[in-house]
Amino acid sequence: MKLLLLEDDETTRTHLERALTAAGHVVDTCATGQDAIFLGSSNAYSVLILDRMVSGIEGLGVLKALRAAGIRTPALFLTAMDGVNDRVEGLDAGADDYLVKPFAAIEFLARVNALGRRQPVSDVVTVLRIADLEVDLVKRTVRRGNRLIDLQAQEFKLLEYLMRHAGEVVTRTMLLENVWSFHFDPNTNVIESHMSRLRSKVDRGFGQELIHTIRGAGYRINAAG
Repeated sequence: MKLLLLEDDETTRTHLERALTAAGHVVDTCATGQDAIFLGSSNAYSVLILDRMVSGIEGLGVLKALRAAGIRTPALFLTAMDGVNDRVEGLDAGADDYLVKPFAAIEFLARVNALGRRQPVSDVVTVLRIADLEVDLVKRTVRRGNRLIDLQAQEFKLLEYLMRHAGEVVTRTMLLENVWSFHFDPNTNVIESHMSRLRSKVDRGFGQELIHTIRGAGYRINAAG
């Protein structure tokens, strides 16, 4: 199964990832709630494994955001919060199971496997399309027309974010916070340099430009000029 693991403690995250990988699973890990929301809404997972208490957006907020976005992937909360009210709050937010720390690895794996056996969710978006541009989120491939486009990891993430907000103006602040996961720095040119490379690969040599600069506002990807 393909799993998403949110855990901000590096040692715990490493141990859990190793246990899951040894059991034959493919695991995407992250340490912040913001990254978990992005990954959870961008990829098709069998199970979400979320630590309740992480910096920034905590696990509860992550699950609420994903559920609000229509993501129905089974979710397991990991937490040291063992009160009845805490468990009820987690379940009410959309969690399917709740495991209190510390826990035995064998029980952890059994609960993950049990959630993974549930009926797979069919409403997760795995392919994004605009005009003749296609991004496959599972295969991690990008095509425009019949041409396969090779993107670096950050370029892929940038394009994916733009396409998930197709037709909308995306500001520099939004890109820094959601693609690079750091707060706005007016002096950085990381967005401009990546955007330039992305445009050269996605738009150059094709008849229609899809990525547009909105002067004084940000960027927008759409089929219209």
